[in-house]
Amino acid sequence: MTNTRRRISLFHRTKIVATVGPSSRSRAQLRKLMQAGVNVFRLNFSHSTHEEHETVIRDLRKLNQLLNTQTCIVQDLQGPKIRIGLLENDWIRLERGASFAVTTQPIIGNHQRVGTSYKSLTRDVQVGHNILMNDGNIELKVGRVANDTVYTRVLHGGILKSRQGMNLPHTDTSTLALTPKDIKDLAFGIKHDLEWVALSFVRRAEDVLDLRRRIEDARGRMKIIAKIEKPEALHNLDEIIRVSDGIMVARGDLGVEIPMEEVPVAQKMIIRKCNAAARPVIVATHMMESMTESPRPTRAETNDVANAVSDGADAVMLSSETATGKYPIKAVRCMRRIVHSIEKNMPALYQRHFELPKDSKRLLSDRLIESAYQLSQHLSVKAIVGLTQSGYSGFRISSFRPRTPIFIFSSSAFTVRSMSIVWGAQAYYYNGSQSTDQTFIDIEQFLFKRGFVNIDDLFLILASMPISQRTVCNTLKVNKVYAEHVITDDSDALAEKSLEGAKLSSHP
Repeated sequence: MTNTRRRISLFHRTKIVATVGPSSRSRAQLRKLMQAGVNVFRLNFSHSTHEEHETVIRDLRKLNQLLNTQTCIVQDLQGPKIRIGLLENDWIRLERGASFAVTTQPIIGNHQRVGTSYKSLTRDVQVGHNILMNDGNIELKVGRVANDTVYTRVLHGGILKSRQGMNLPHTDTSTLALTPKDIKDLAFGIKHDLEWVALSFVRRAEDVLDLRRRIEDARGRMKIIAKIEKPEALHNLDEIIRVSDGIMVARGDLGVEIPMEEVPVAQKMIIRKCNAAARPVIVATHMMESMTESPRPTRAETNDVANAVSDGADAVMLSSETATGKYPIKAVRCMRRIVHSIEKNMPALYQRHFELPKDSKRLLSDRLIESAYQLSQHLSVKAIVGLTQSGYSGFRISSFRPRTPIFIFSSSAFTVRSMSIVWGAQAYYYNGSQSTDQTFIDIEQFLFKRGFVNIDDLFLILASMPISQRTVCNTLKVNKVYAEHVITDDSDALAEKSLEGAKLSSHP
């Protein structure tokens, strides 16, 4: 065999998240979505029953086995979503200039007043504050607060329907980040060993730390994504990023809570800070919303996805497009084509360098990983390999956005699945416990057999020595692919050591 053999095409590096719903819940649809390019599935716990979610989890894990994939699952908790109550005839029209009251009493609303689920409304809201309803399309100005009712004037009217959301952009709300429903849903997620949990309406680092304590107390291992959708979260962003495992730019409520023209600036700032901190970041909401009804995205939506990819997002997310839309498979394929185009044609996406914090507890590991990134720029390196138990090496090397493909190997199947959300990471299960030299040969054989490297190619390995101790990364090694290592009768050594064979984390 010569070093001119064809290489296997690489995967899209920016990952695709798809929300599961009625349009995508069947096993057949889930399979098509995986084959179309989905890396991560989001289960929205604002909708569906535990039984329905359990069926999806079982089907996804079965499909991972059948398709040799490692898609992971994000449990998205509902959080303290503020809603209005029921209305007569299910809807009303509010006219500009009209008086309108919002009360905490359990009433059936009409043209004069409406109830709300937010029992602390009269304690938190103040005269002069704005109240937004129907995704910000209706705007009220608070004129008086008395007992259990807030009296307002309609600034911008429109159609208001039962149970629609209500936003308080100027109000520091006193609600807890986790509701009783969320706590029950979290127990379900821990029971099923889901990889990621998304915490809604995060305002400060303490919200994330409370969730982490609950996961640890229940002996869970879910990684936490903090959803940034409140102005308070932007004010406390650095601390929230520090205590979270990942971040979601949740532009739905964020776009209502802050002026719309500030959302693109906030998105770019959040992505930049997450890249520097080696935290995966997802851009979500209204990315290709028109594809809920249309087989093609708008030009503006195409540009929106392209901008998120070029900004450096780890993943881009589809919501109603795959949950309730008419064209879930087409939506994924369209998104994947956009991702591929940007990754192919925009050099600025790659080779990003950040000043590493000198007080980091992982300073040695960070410096070694940074060195691997720099070497990959100056040497003709065909792969960067990370041997990791927690996944940290993969998070950090990914943050530099190297052009060189990233391959992560772990003896933790949970870590392998969780890496599916990380930019550029292709993760595989490996439980070899032999010598360091044999481990490196196993990986060399694996990369060669699948066409990722050829004879005489260089590749880098980040690992902890000795391998058996599985501590933090303390070693960087430059390896060369030798014919005597890869052309052997036992070149399936790695697959034989694997739990179910080496599994691809995304799709070619």
